[in-house]
Amino acid sequence: MNETNQAAPIKDTAKKGGMYVAFELSRKKWKLGISDGKTMRARVVTIEARDWKRLKQEIEKARERFELEADAPVRSCYEAGREGFWIHRALEGMGIENIVIDAASMDVKRRKRAKTDRIDAEGLVRQLIRYWRGEHDVWSVVRVPSEEAEDSRQMHREIEVLKRERGQHRVRIQSLLFTVGLDVEVTAGLMKQLDPLCRWDGKPLPEGMKERIRREYERLKVVEIDLAALKKQQREKLASKQSSPSLEKIRKLKQLRGIASGSSWVFVMELFGWRQFRNRREVAGALGITPMPYQSGDSAREQGISHAGNRRARTMAIEIAWSWLRYQPDSRLSRWYRERFGSGGPRLRRIGIVAMARKLMVDLWRYVEFGIMPEGAQLKVAA
Repeated sequence: MNETNQAAPIKDTAKKGGMYVAFELSRKKWKLGISDGKTMRARVVTIEARDWKRLKQEIEKARERFELEADAPVRSCYEAGREGFWIHRALEGMGIENIVIDAASMDVKRRKRAKTDRIDAEGLVRQLIRYWRGEHDVWSVVRVPSEEAEDSRQMHREIEVLKRERGQHRVRIQSLLFTVGLDVEVTAGLMKQLDPLCRWDGKPLPEGMKERIRREYERLKVVEIDLAALKKQQREKLASKQSSPSLEKIRKLKQLRGIASGSSWVFVMELFGWRQFRNRREVAGALGITPMPYQSGDSAREQGISHAGNRRARTMAIEIAWSWLRYQPDSRLSRWYRERFGSGGPRLRRIGIVAMARKLMVDLWRYVEFGIMPEGAQLKVAA
């Protein structure tokens, strides 16, 4: 959900008059900050969460109070969070012009300040008014995917979760055995080796520990079965005759050496399958790998990358950059990396691989969208 680079400017319609509604969301209550953009203070009301009937009533009350015309537009916003985008779609369905805000992009006072839902709602509606009056840099707007694009992310995200769970189960088993002086690799034959295993002093493993390891191993097996089933389903989709713009882009990407099904799936489903980029800066911004300089007086330094974009795609991009060096050694990007960072130490090479990942993702975007082959890159040889 973290596609948070600046959205395209919205046509300024604030001068025509309208209502501004800011949502401060919580599990049980929603705090609404409502203003017409002219009064000094916003009207703040509290409603039950998901009470759409009450929301419509409050909007109508505010319309009468602010003496707005029946066709005056209603514009709203809320901060991106665990609610995702269903509230955005519900508001759009009601005819409300809604935007979803990246909370990390909002200016916050550096001094200690009071914080309540009421204060937050009032501040949010003031910023919403500024945004609609043309101050589009007041915050960053989250790009909202279609329901189909959002649903297509479920498979690879579940694979990511299962891989993490698999690692946790393996480490837990190894840690249990390590407490009694055993350094054992967790393999498919571990259960057959469990009974003969002895502790550091030659005594057999305690029964309670063996039972716990068996239960942990059973949970590991369930995770591995689910993981294998998902990967098989992913391969079957790519091998089938099923056609869609996203699947075609995945098939196209995986033809390049150094890029497999898993990485191409992540790149397309997280970014290239539904986002429309206008230039290379937007690609880097969506990944959160744009440099962040700091300059004040005589002080000038780099703060690293922004980390403001899609975490999954950014992690995969850096991983594939290392793979690209290995499998595409004659490409322009690989030569550039070796000339610029190859003779440096480990830290310089790590910094360089992020810069290379940024350039690589721009090249891959041009490849899937416009068919421009990365310079010097090679396709996989058909078996």
